[in-house]
Amino acid sequence: MTRRIAIVGAGMAGTSLAALLAGEDSVVLLEAEAHPGFHATGRSAAFWSETYGGPGVQPLTSASGPFLHKPPAEFGGESFLGERGELMIAPAGDGGAIDAFEARFAGAGVAMTREDAAARVPGLRGEWQGLWMPSCADIDVARLHGAFLARARRLGAELRCDSALVEARRVGGAWQLRLADGETLAADVLVNAAGAWADRVAQIAGAAPVGIQPYRRTMVQLRVDPPAPATLPLVMDAAGGFYFKPEPGGRVWLTPHDETPAAPGDVAAEEIDVAVAIDRMQRVVDWRVEAVERRWAGLRSFAPDRLPVYGWDPAVEGLFWCAGQGGFGIQTAPAGAALCAALFGRGGVPTSVDAALYRPGRFG
Repeated sequence: MTRRIAIVGAGMAGTSLAALLAGEDSVVLLEAEAHPGFHATGRSAAFWSETYGGPGVQPLTSASGPFLHKPPAEFGGESFLGERGELMIAPAGDGGAIDAFEARFAGAGVAMTREDAAARVPGLRGEWQGLWMPSCADIDVARLHGAFLARARRLGAELRCDSALVEARRVGGAWQLRLADGETLAADVLVNAAGAWADRVAQIAGAAPVGIQPYRRTMVQLRVDPPAPATLPLVMDAAGGFYFKPEPGGRVWLTPHDETPAAPGDVAAEEIDVAVAIDRMQRVVDWRVEAVERRWAGLRSFAPDRLPVYGWDPAVEGLFWCAGQGGFGIQTAPAGAALCAALFGRGGVPTSVDAALYRPGRFG
């Protein structure tokens, strides 16, 4: 049976689900901004790391790998990933952090080997130990988002920008939705893929919020001397204080790995966070920072247990959650969308993914 599905949010979460539901269902994407992917999707650090997000997220990331490496023809057929590799580092005298990290992922099937960090990262200050994870890769985020959106639209999905949801009422087994411009539409299912605004959308729909909190994350692009080699891996601090990765032209993308609670909205990098990021990197490598070429910030939105929220609301009929993807929503999008589509009755749950871990009802 064809259903009318309104998806609130046209970032990676909403468009990836729309790409799997459109055609068999009538889908409309409601985006509050002037163009899709403006917030979290458009500001991603753009890597696929099987361990990023922790053991509860790893099955979704690993299950997304085959699609990202070799997408079906209807998504372009060309890999969305570029070879990179990840090196987690810790001071030579502090093996506990890396030991604990390896233990957390024991049996997960993620390849890890101990390596001399200096062999992978030129200019290291002092002695560091490293944990090498070769599967990590760069993601072409814009092309991935565009491929999901293009497929959804080819199958008949409608994208409506500047269309914030302001009212949602369940009447006679269907949703009556009112948008900010005063227009109304009807839907059988309302999908909450609103990212940082997910709890607000839930309240508009008469559902209890699950406690999704947005956090500001700072990123900077630096020009350094010597230029960062193109072969530099993603370098991750085992203590969680920073990560950096190379960009074209010898540049570096760097974050202090900050998580500052923020209200939903447009956010910008603050000078103190930029300074902290540079200081932490310069304690690790002897590269000279010649210029801060760009600085920006994005929102990462987490549920209380830091796992995504996927599934039907336990109390409100016709409300589906696709939210709380934190900082790993890009790298898990293919499997997350497939899981959500399966809960709609379209396809099966990805292998090794436990849907119960992500259900909205887990918060009581």
